[in-house]
Parts: sequence; C-alpha cells; structure tokens
Amino acid sequence: MKKSFVIDCLPESALRYRAGWAVVAVDVIRATTMAITAVAMGRSCYPVDTLEAALSLARRLKNPLLAGELDGDMPEAFEMNNTPAGLAKRGDVSRPLIMLSSSGTRLIVNAQGCDMLYLGCFRNAESLADTLAEGRHPRIALLGAGSRGEFREEDQIGCAWVAARLLKAGYVAEDKQTSDVVERWGTAKAHECLISRSVAYLKRTGQVEDLEFILDRINDLDETYVFEGSEVIIAPELEKTVYQIA
Repeated sequence: MKKSFVIDCLPESALRYRAGWAVVAVDVIRATTMAITAVAMGRSCYPVDTLEAALSLARRLKNPLLAGELDGDMPEAFEMNNTPAGLAKRGDVSRPLIMLSSSGTRLIVNAQGCDMLYLGCFRNAESLADTLAEGRHPRIALLGAGSRGEFREEDQIGCAWVAARLLKAGYVAEDKQTSDVVERWGTAKAHECLISRSVAYLKRTGQVEDLEFILDRINDLDETYVFEGSEVIIAPELEKTVYQIA
C-alpha cells in the first residue's frame, strides 16, 4: 500500500483526520512555536481550546502560567500573551504553561483521537520531517492552523517543508491542493512568509520581537514534539538532551 499525505488547514479540518491518520499541527505564528519553545526549555505545556478549559485546568495545577489570546486579545485572567519570544525570556520554567489561542490550540485539541499528533514549526521542521519520513504512518495530515479562515503563508511553508521530505521518502500527495502547496512552498525560504497577514498583524501591534524570534531560529531543534493526553512532550523514543535557549 502506498503511503500518502494531505495538506489542509483550519482547526475544523482536524475533525476529518482521526482514526488511521497521523496529524501534524502547524501554527508558526505563533502557537506551535510557543508550545515547542516551552517544552524545549524544560517547561510543561498544556494547550487548551477554550477559556473555560484553561481556567479549569489552572485550578488543578500548581502555580500555572496562563498565556495566550482569543481574537488577538489576552484574557483578563492571563499573565502573558501568545508570545514565544516573551516566554523564552522567562526563568520560571517550573511553572506549567497553559496555552490558549484562537486557532493553533484549537487545532491541536480538535486533532485528538488521531493515531499520533505531532507539533511542527520552523524550529523543528527538518527533524520532524526526518522522523515522519521513516514511514511509521501510512497516512499523514499536515494541518495549518490558519487565521480568520485563511491558510497563512508561514503555515503553508511549514507544511510544505515537511511534505517535500515525505515525497523524497516515497509518500504521494493525496490531492491537487496538496501538490500545489508543495510545489509553491516546498523549497521556500523562511523570510518568504513576510507577505503574510500574520506578519502584518505582528508589525501593526508592536510584536515584531516574535517575528524576529521565529525567523532567527530555523531548524535549531533536533527533537520531535508530540501531544499526548493533554500535554506537549518530546517523543519518548526520540528523547534527547533538553535544549536550553541562550
């Protein structure tokens, strides 16, 4: 049987890819970058899909750090926004991170029930692609979180980088949309995402530090990150020394 992959987007799309699929959740700006950064630093990370879920989990964890946004606004009870650059500066790594975002964490939660749920961003695209290319999964769904109904360029690039490696490993694209994304973005440079509305939003709202953080850290992590239970972790069979950000 041929191994295949599909590229899709938006949190709701995850509902189509459960039993029989490995799913890769990609939200470069900014949820999966933040989650992966948290775990790479040695911090526990719990993505949630609603404010109610975040507050409920906060009551059960010891001294949690609530971070994120809904429709661009940080909830009143939260301590920080969805900012990987800001998170990387913090020294309180013993505090578990509870993450909420408009698209990225919803995508992660919606994908629960798939065979394996991976997280991808620019920081780990190469290591993730190499892991998936080993052929453990016959069908792989590469899902961009999107924003406001759009498949943003940064997520297309993140998905296409992984997909290009799958093609070399003998996987086939399941549809034309998937092939088109790989053809357009499979060899793209990270800075080509600068045309994205997500980038324009960061610039407009004075959050360029996150953009710089993302573009300065391309494939600097060697681990593979997965979502198990309710937590993002380094895949146990591939666990390596925890990466420390300078």
